[in-house]
Formats: sequence, structure tokens, C-alpha cells
Amino acid sequence: MSNKLTLAGTIWIAADLHLGPDNPDTVQDFLQFLHSAQHQAHVLILGGDIFNAWIGDDQIAHPAPWLAQVSEALRSFAQQHPLYLMRGNRDFLLGKAYAHHVHATLLPDQVILDTSAGLILMSHGDEYCLDDLAYQRFRYWVRKPWLQKLYLACPLSLRQRIADSARAGSQRGKQYKSKEIMDVQPAAIVAACEAHSVHAMVHGHTHRPAVHDIPGFEPVRRWVLPDWESDFSEKERRGGYISIEGTQLCLHQWGKKDQCQTLGPQQV
Repeated sequence: MSNKLTLAGTIWIAADLHLGPDNPDTVQDFLQFLHSAQHQAHVLILGGDIFNAWIGDDQIAHPAPWLAQVSEALRSFAQQHPLYLMRGNRDFLLGKAYAHHVHATLLPDQVILDTSAGLILMSHGDEYCLDDLAYQRFRYWVRKPWLQKLYLACPLSLRQRIADSARAGSQRGKQYKSKEIMDVQPAAIVAACEAHSVHAMVHGHTHRPAVHDIPGFEPVRRWVLPDWESDFSEKERRGGYISIEGTQLCLHQWGKKDQCQTLGPQQV
């Protein structure tokens, strides 16, 4: 893979934040997270589904208050440290204009992170959910440039209604799908790791945070980022991130014990 990103220092990675006007507590948690990252991390990567729905970069011309606040906080971080953004299934229309607006770099769908802990394959993760055929058909079509061009030519209000309708349809469809279908396909994970000779894989999307063994490809493990939720959950808030410091990867989840592992080229 030619998409290799060489990084130094302490790296923080988060995804599936789902920021939007309807989850103000999650937005505030993210702002506090950015403040902590500014003082404790050297690099921040946001690995997709940063926003609950992204209907085009042109909305930054007249941003809603919550979006203006988030964008300003991202710019503040990026003034001191490298900031990288990745698209997810909810914000696949995130573009270079917004990345430029917050002084960030927009990453491709898959990237190899060259770190002090070795080579790490990172993506949002939805491209590996190959058993969810309905979603993969949707993903194929909405990434067509001509269809995106048509959509972005619509007024913002219409785009928002279309996005809301698509999201509601997706939620209804999930009621009839098993967790296994909506999870990554093991064969696809093994193939990706074999192709790139990595020391670990990091992704989000599935909302099933854990450190998974990859059968047949040990000692490489798959690190799944947690999703964030502070507004609607009846239980304690959800959220967290992955840190890379030295040769150690750690999965941090709110209210849970950290899961850490020492990596390095010598282990593969």
C-alpha cells in the first residue's frame, strides 16, 4: 500500500463520535477530549463517523453553533499538533474543504501508520463488513462521484432530509440483521493483514470495542475503537480511544480497565 503515514510521538485515535445537534453531551465530552489530547498527545487521528451525518463541506459557510464550536476546537488542536481526519459511513462526504477549514489532513480509506510500535493498518472498518450485502451495495453507490455531485447540487435542507431518511432506513434494517452479519468478515481481515505485513489493525464502525486475535495470523491483533454516546444511553456513557506510545498500544474505554499490549517489529 502506498498510503503510508509516518508518525512520531504519542498518537491518539478515536472514531464513531457521531457528533451532531441532537447529542450535546457527547459534543461536550469530545471537546474535553480534545483539550486533553492537546496536552497529552502529539498526533490525533479521527477515524470516521466523526459526525452523525455530513451533508457537504459547504455547510461550514453558515455552521450551526455546535459545529462552529467543534470546528474551532479542532483548529485549536491543529495549531499545535498534526490532525488527521478519515471518512466513515456516516460522513463519507467529508471533503478536503472541511479538512482545510480545521487545518487537518484528510486520509484515504485505508492507511498504514508507521509508528514506534511498528506498522499498523487503519481504516474506518465498514469496507470489511462484507457479509452485510445490503450495506455494501449502499456503500458502492453512494461513493459514485456522479451521484455525490447530484446530491451536493441539492439545497442543504433537502440534503438533510435525504440524510435523515437514509439514516432512519438503516436503523430499521439493522433490526433484521444479526451482529455477525454487521461485523467484519474474518477472511477479509486476514487478507488485509497478509497483504500489508502489519503488526496490528485498528478500526471502528462495528461499535464492538475489544482487542481481537486474528485466527491464523497471530500475534497480530485487531483493535476496535469504541463508539461515543453520552446523551441517550440508559447506562453509563460510552466512549474512548486508542493510544500508541512507544511500542505500546492501549485501548481506553470510559469506566473500564485499559487493555494494553507491547508491539514491535521483533514480534512478527
